Order: sequence, then structure tokens, then C-alpha cells
Amino acid sequence: MKKNIAIVMGGYSSEYDISIKSGNVVYQHLDREVYHPYRIIISKEKWFFLDENGKEFPVDRSDFSIQATEKIQFDCVFNAIHGTPGEDGLLQAYFELVGVPQTSCNHYQAALSFNKRDLLSVLKPHGIPCATSYFLDKGQTIDEDGIVDKVGLPCFVKANRAGSSYGISKVYKKKELKGAIEKALTEDDQVLIESFLDGVEVSVGVITYQGQVKVLPITEIVSENDFFDFEAKYLGKSQEITPARISSIKEANVRKLAAFIYKVLGFKGYTRSEFIFIGDEPYLLEVNTIPGLTEESILPKQAKAAGISLKELFSSAIEEALP
Repeated sequence: MKKNIAIVMGGYSSEYDISIKSGNVVYQHLDREVYHPYRIIISKEKWFFLDENGKEFPVDRSDFSIQATEKIQFDCVFNAIHGTPGEDGLLQAYFELVGVPQTSCNHYQAALSFNKRDLLSVLKPHGIPCATSYFLDKGQTIDEDGIVDKVGLPCFVKANRAGSSYGISKVYKKKELKGAIEKALTEDDQVLIESFLDGVEVSVGVITYQGQVKVLPITEIVSENDFFDFEAKYLGKSQEITPARISSIKEANVRKLAAFIYKVLGFKGYTRSEFIFIGDEPYLLEVNTIPGLTEESILPKQAKAAGISLKELFSSAIEEALP
């Protein structure tokens, strides 16, 4: 019997439109011989099933079911929501409570990885190299001299809990800090300020595939802009080279580190981690637990380089999630 699969997409953040694109790619490529896919749109205003004719049917949040021609309950949720509530643990906890398996990591791991400064704090005792950081909360006095003394210039000012490079700035002068912090605060009430790491940037996909933790071919990021910002990620202002043009030593080091992070934090499903090399040593920038899933996104390209089709990639995530 075919399994009913809810593909959740949308969300409450600036990444809503990107999530819709990811979810529609999953919907397009999911194996119809094995699964009945349903597009479930989640927004602040409403949760609903969108059928092929564009008709909306509300989701019953008491058990995450829908009533179309008949009541439909789901065997599994494919989570394609970038940002809150799909990537920060809220939906994971909800699905756990209503007893529906889902494809991404569990709620604690999602909440931890979505909070960049908490993630770095947890990983540092394991010896994971990271940039020097300065933390700032909304309403806190901005000590420009203290920031520069700790992280130096240039530095990066980021929204602590946001993705797709929303709310990020590269700051060269002390007088630019206040504006960059204000920009970051439009996305989150916590700000992470990090020292600039000058080196080759790579993106490493780690997934559970056919029961095994698998590190995908590594992607080198070459931005046409000053850094890998929104334009570079989504508007073609970068080169994403897979496999990365790095030495065998660098490749071995970053593959080992990415797999270690995945295992030590108890991840499942897909992750995509970003690193910058200082010499041969990879420094962790962040971990994404709901990476982009369009044909142009990094992780699907890495899977393709590994000989894994989108249908195989998406099917494996569901089969891993099912009890």
C-alpha cells in the first residue's frame, strides 16, 4: 500500500518563498509508485493542503490530518521548511507529540543547530575550530570598541537565528557596526559577530542514506560578491564547484570533521555544513538541517555527483524516518 506523505513547506520566516520552491521540487520528484504526496503549506495565517487544482483544505492541527473527499492521515512528513518553525525544532516537537514521523533531525538538534551561538558553544569543547565570536542581544549596549578588540576588522555581523544569509553584513570599519547590528536585528533579537576568516570556503553535505552516514562530494564556494550572501546564493553571483578544488589533505580533514559533527550531535536526515580553511584546517561556520532542495541547490548537486538521483535522495529520507 502506498504511504501518504505530507510535504510541509512555507514557514514563518523570510525564507518562505525558498521553502516553497524546495517543497515543490520534492513533490515533483517523489516516487508516485510508492508514495501519495500532499503539499501542505504552513504560514502564520493558516495551514492547508493545496491540491492539483489550487484548492485549499485546512489542516486539523489536533492530529495533523486533512479532510478532502475523505479524512487523510499521514504516514510521514517530509520537512522542507527553512527557518522557523521547520528548522528550529518547533515542528519537530509538534510531530513527535502527535505521533507522525518526519524526515529531519529531532527537535533538540534542530533548535541547537538553528541557534548559531549555542551550536558553536556546544561544539567548542569537542575541539571544533570556529571563528572568534561576540554575542549581542536586542536592547544591549553596543560596545563598539569591545567588539573590535575581540573579533577585529573586518568582521561579520549575523542574525543568530536566520538562514539564507538574511541579516548578514561584512563590516570593515567600526562606524559601520551599528547599522549592521540594526540590520541583523530585523531578522532576530540575537546577534552573532564573528572574526573574518580568510580562506577557501566549502559546503559539506552529510546525510543518512540507506542506513549509513554518508558524506557527499564537497562543494567549493567562490562568490562574485564580497562574501557568500543572498545574491551569491540565489541570484547566480557565485560559482559552486563540485567536487571542490582542494588538496587531498583538506578533503580528508573536512570530511572527517563534518561526519564527526553529524554523529556527535545525533543528527539524522540531511545536513549541510559550511567551513573555511585556514591552512589545512577547516573552521566551522554553521550547520543547516533543512538545506535547499531545488535542482540548483548545493546538496542535490552533491547528491547527483555521488550518483544519487533526487527520487532516490527523497525516498531514502522517508524510508529512514519511517518506523
